[in-house]
Amino acid sequence: MKKAIVMLLCGTTLFASGCASIVSKTRYPINLSSAPDGAKFSIVDRNGHEVASGQTPTTVTLKTGNGFFKKAIYSIKFSKAGHTDKTLTLEADLNGWYFGNLIFGGFIGMLIVDPATGAMYKFIQRDVQALLSQNTAFAPLQSEGLKIVSVEDIPQELRDKLIEIK
Repeated sequence: MKKAIVMLLCGTTLFASGCASIVSKTRYPINLSSAPDGAKFSIVDRNGHEVASGQTPTTVTLKTGNGFFKKAIYSIKFSKAGHTDKTLTLEADLNGWYFGNLIFGGFIGMLIVDPATGAMYKFIQRDVQALLSQNTAFAPLQSEGLKIVSVEDIPQELRDKLIEIK
């Protein structure tokens, strides 16, 4: 009788949880780097909320889900003075273990547990590197001569140093 109860409890636990939730994670470490080093970064989720910021190189931990049956999609903006800003996208992918619910987790795991926890997704890309190109619009300012550029080509941090000529 005790064996039957133990077997029933084990079976219930197995079928009440999601397969991907059992063998996978819902948060992954993501390595951020830039060339050159020392770029500032800001990570925004698909809802427009900033979830992390800092300076490269570093590692941040990001969630794979963004709501029920919604995978996480992050926009990562890198910036460094004298360089052109770069924005990259990091998107979670479907976790193969999610289909283990067909055998182990059942419909509860497939339709409730894994979609709610975000375990049905994973990050394949765990290293994000931004190659920042040097902003050449200001190279002539360091040498002799004059160069006319559009205001849109001037980095935001330098725009307030502009002097209007009348």
